[in-house]
Amino acid sequence: MYGPCPKGHWSAHAGLRVAFQHLTPGHRYEVVRSFVDYDGDRHDPGETWTFLGANFLPYEDGQSLFVSLDGTQEWHIRLQWRPETQAEILDALGDFIRPLEA
Repeated sequence: MYGPCPKGHWSAHAGLRVAFQHLTPGHRYEVVRSFVDYDGDRHDPGETWTFLGANFLPYEDGQSLFVSLDGTQEWHIRLQWRPETQAEILDALGDFIRPLEA
């Protein structure tokens, strides 16, 4: 997970403010099943954040999730859509991350 970056660092890029699977920009989510991202950072149940957007990097199968943990700083969660890395997580993302009630 890369960050923190100041507010607007990622979210100011209109091309990144896109939904991904069940994740909608501006909505809050909670990790419900532990997973480890591409950078080796662990995301455990109870971790919450606001989803800011996503981006896909085809030549490396890189799926980026942009989030804010505190509403003032932004983070980049990197995942790789390959069987030997995070494909299992990305293929079943709804089992790992759920929307929080408003």
